[in-house]
Amino acid sequence: MRLDRLLAGQGTQTRKEVRELIRKGRVTVNGQPEKAADRQVEPLTDVIEVDGVPLRVREHVYLMLHKPQGVVSATEDRHQPTVVDLVPPELRRKNLFPAGRLDKDTEGFVLITDDGAFAHRILAPKNKLPKRYTAVLDHRLDPAVIGEFEKGVDIGGGDHTLPAELTILENGENPRVSVIICEGMYHQIKRMFERFGYQVIYLKREQIGGLPLDPALPKGACRELTDEELRRLEEKEGEDAQ
Repeated sequence: MRLDRLLAGQGTQTRKEVRELIRKGRVTVNGQPEKAADRQVEPLTDVIEVDGVPLRVREHVYLMLHKPQGVVSATEDRHQPTVVDLVPPELRRKNLFPAGRLDKDTEGFVLITDDGAFAHRILAPKNKLPKRYTAVLDHRLDPAVIGEFEKGVDIGGGDHTLPAELTILENGENPRVSVIICEGMYHQIKRMFERFGYQVIYLKREQIGGLPLDPALPKGACRELTDEELRRLEEKEGEDAQ
């Protein structure tokens, strides 16, 4: 991997800032100053330091992706673009996969990783990790539906959801609502609203656990998560996670 790509991939500096550090001789590889930004390095075996501080390279990759509509939550697809296709070369690793799925027409936060154990903790139903969504409906919402969501909803096909939190953000011709669920059944939110005669015309995942989607991250872009963000990702409580 190129030295500048490795350093920029740590998420603390831009590629331009990294190249300036390298130009000034503030980066060493195996004890020697390195001024070539395109130097090929091996992250797990070369000793890389910035201002004398060793670079801690993660064994695994954890990415926040802002999924746009029209992209499928899969590792590969012969006919449609996938979330993994959106990962830039400097962040690519073997065996990347989306930890959890969003429908093709749903936008928002998708976690991409190569860490199967971490993904299992995020996805395991027994952990009841909350996920928050914003939805837009096809007509004015009866506030009584809030109580129905709190009890859990029979969505057909033998599926009955856990209690969910429904909040009306704007109620009008096309109401905007917030929904927090702790599981991920097929088309779950759409089926919950359909049970009461509503169609979801827009859906976006805003948050996983205690970590919201970065508002500065454009659609189709992704970035690495910090250690603090990884910790927040697994939170079940707190003001944001409800």
